[in-house]
Amino acid sequence: MELLVVLVLVSLVMLGLASTLSGTAQTGERIDARLARADELRVASDFLHEVLGRVSGRKVSMSRDEGSSEYFFAGNAQAMQWLGIMPARHGAGGRYHFRLAVEDVAGASALVVRFTPWVADTVAPDWSQAESYVLVPQLRSLELSYQSVLAEPPVWMAQWADARQLPDRVMVSIDTASGAWPAIVVPMRANPRTDPRGLRAVFGGTR
Repeated sequence: MELLVVLVLVSLVMLGLASTLSGTAQTGERIDARLARADELRVASDFLHEVLGRVSGRKVSMSRDEGSSEYFFAGNAQAMQWLGIMPARHGAGGRYHFRLAVEDVAGASALVVRFTPWVADTVAPDWSQAESYVLVPQLRSLELSYQSVLAEPPVWMAQWADARQLPDRVMVSIDTASGAWPAIVVPMRANPRTDPRGLRAVFGGTR
């Protein structure tokens, strides 16, 4: 009888230990997932702030469709392309054409940045030859919005239709398999040191 009691007690102790170890493992997995999500958000946010925060104000010299932007810029709710400055720490620095859009990667949706070196004001980017970088894998949805401080009050627009100026801010809303991210709002500013003509572009009512 005493042996039976001991066996029952040992069984209860082992069951408690197994439950504790399982809970610890699950907690560790949740922490790892949160850290990975936070790191993914930080990398994407930092990259967008760097490449969008140093936009080029060069105007297009080639023939363009009526109503299209005077700049190397186009943006709607699902994709955006612009001329910006590639930070040297991400590779060869200098002017690059960038495109941010959802693409199919290995059978799943992903937020992809494509980039190709700027050649001349008369040459449009060839995206088929552009390099690509997966910014956010396992993407559920992407929503881009644009804002001009000239509007009273400033409002977010799903498509940028002003051909004579660039947006002042871009908001990137991302939803992933692990949950929605906080909206990333990036101010767009011309870089006068690398682009003297960018000083003549209109940004927020100044020249």
